[in-house]
Amino acid sequence: MSARGVAVDARLAESAALLHDLDKALPAGDPYRALGHGAGSAAWLRDHDLGELAEAVTSHPVWVLGNAQSYEAWAAATSLEARLVAYADKRAIQDLVSLHDRFERWNRRYPGNPMEPIAHKRARRLEREICAAAGIRPDEVARLPWVDEALRQAA
Repeated sequence: MSARGVAVDARLAESAALLHDLDKALPAGDPYRALGHGAGSAAWLRDHDLGELAEAVTSHPVWVLGNAQSYEAWAAATSLEARLVAYADKRAIQDLVSLHDRFERWNRRYPGNPMEPIAHKRARRLEREICAAAGIRPDEVARLPWVDEALRQAA
């Protein structure tokens, strides 16, 4: 995106993408977990002097995208970096997957969720916008070169 003249803070987006699910790693009784997914991670980041990442983290959950008044309202309330984190979240499990595959997984985990079709439609719009800004097709999305090695080391 930067090479195409799009103003994006890549370090912020990468850092927020790495930490967006940290509330899931906290112990079950941790007070941050009680805040809900996304909000718990954002609060933890703010309380640990990483507040600049909080906005990009708080708006990533699929339910935030699906429950927003509209896609336009959600997009207007988020930074480009937050939208990148949300898109990355919709494409990654342990591997990079298509939006279709990711939403099929959610359907299996949460069958009959009425918000899912709305969130899926909005995620497809997000994908079109992110990929257009980057000048790539969705099938050209790839992990940054250092991610696979970092995941191997973490395992």
